[in-house]
Formats: sequence, C-alpha cells, structure tokens
Amino acid sequence: MINELRYEAPKTLEAAIALLGSAEGLSRILAGGSDLLVQMRSGRVEPALIVDVKGIPEMTTISAEQGGFRIGAAVSCMNVIEHAAFTKAWPGVSEAIALIGSIQVKGRASVGGNLCNGSPAADSVPALIAAGATVTIAGPQGRREARVEDIITGPGKTSLARGEVLVSFFFAPHVPHSADAYLRFTPRTEMDIAVVGAGVNLTLDAGGICTAARVCLGAVAERAFLVPEAAAALIGSSIDEAALARLEAAASAAAKPIDDKRGTREFRTKVAGVIARRTATIARNRATENQA
Repeated sequence: MINELRYEAPKTLEAAIALLGSAEGLSRILAGGSDLLVQMRSGRVEPALIVDVKGIPEMTTISAEQGGFRIGAAVSCMNVIEHAAFTKAWPGVSEAIALIGSIQVKGRASVGGNLCNGSPAADSVPALIAAGATVTIAGPQGRREARVEDIITGPGKTSLARGEVLVSFFFAPHVPHSADAYLRFTPRTEMDIAVVGAGVNLTLDAGGICTAARVCLGAVAERAFLVPEAAAALIGSSIDEAALARLEAAASAAAKPIDDKRGTREFRTKVAGVIARRTATIARNRATENQA
C-alpha cells in the first residue's frame, strides 16, 4: 500500500532536479512508467515522490547535433523507431528498441527508462553500448557526461547519484563504412525478454577489412558488457568464417549467465556465441552495402 504519494510534473530540468534533491523518502522519475507502475502495483517500490519528466522539452525531443543525434531520455520507444533518419543511421539500435514490449508499451516506454531500470536483459542496452552512445546527466552538482556502459552497476542499480537525472543520449556521426546490428534469443517470438542479446558495431576500410569493432552481450551477466576479445577477433580481418568462429568462441567464453527457468547456464553460454556471430554477420553485410 502506497501512502502519501506526491506527484509533481515540472516543466524544466532545474525544477525536476530541485524536487528530487529535496525529496524526503524514496523518489522516482516517471518517463513512460512501463516499469515503474508495475513495480508500484506489485509493492516492490513505494515512492513518496514521483517526478513526471514528460513535460521537459530537453528530455522529450530528438534532434540533429554535430552530425549525430541527440535523443531525450524520456522520448518514447515508438518515436525513436519511427524517426527515419535515426533508424537509417543506427538500424541496430532501432531494432533493439523495437523489441521492447508491445506496440502499446512502446508508445509509452522510454529508452532512458529501459536503461535506468537496470535489467540485465534490457534489449536497448547492448545496442546502445555497441553504438558507443554517451549520456548527459544533470544533478545538484551540475552536468556530466558518461558512457552508457557505466550507468548500470548491477540488477536494478545505476551509478546515478541522489538528485541526478538522465537527460539525453548522444550518438556521434557514423564513421564511413560502418554499421550496427542487434539480435536476441527468446523462447517466444513476441512479448518476451532476452535470454541472450548481442549488439555489434563495426567499421570496414575500402578493402573490406575491419578496422574497428564493439561487441556487447546482454542477459548473460549481472549487466550488459563489452567483450574486447570478440571485437579483437574481427579487427584486421575481412570478417570471414575464421574470424566469426573466433568471435563466437570469445563471446561464449565471456558469458557468465545464471540457471533459471528460461535457460540453463550451459545453453545460454552456447547461444551467446551463436547470437554474437549472427549479429556480426548482419553488421558486416550492412557495412559492405554502405561501401557501395
């Protein structure tokens, strides 16, 4: 039972930070609410203050910036995947976001909420990390920048300090002949969470040799994480079968999953390599097309 719940809907970021910084008891940000409302109804969290940030323009817009894109943390998933220019530039990130819940959920859920919920199986997170996305955070001490991979510290936990707000994501301009992709494995085709997820972002030179790569796994550890050994397996190669086999082995070796009703440790370890290999293949093919 939630007692004396206070709801505020500030119109500026400064007002939101002031409310969060002065709150007594537990406070929560409401962006889409697709995670928060479920947690409240189940009694998992009982906040004394809810700060609705959907009225803050900086957090609810998508804009071009320095040749890249800035996406407000409270922008709905549906608005992201329907943004043609962003989806063309970052198809892997868009693919991952498109897997978050039903059409109805995507109309409300936000990318910032998907990250800050801290789920190890969040679909957007491996893709965001592979893309090298950064975030702007604002709080009582001012603004700071951080990498997406530094936000989640464990299941349901983040590195945000008291009073801090995740404001936006920034995606730098794509390097020529680069592409990304995201794949996941689930027991069902719809309305499920990842048993294993993989995001890959890579760059080819004019001769088709991989010059840079980022490989991120999700749902096989306490949080999504980069696998440098998997990236190294691609760099310097034409991403042929031998390189993909090395990537697959590295991804499986890095996976540290748990046993649960949705998959055994052994199964998830094997699938981590398979999914990473398939994702890298898609990213390679897209980068090759971008060379044409």
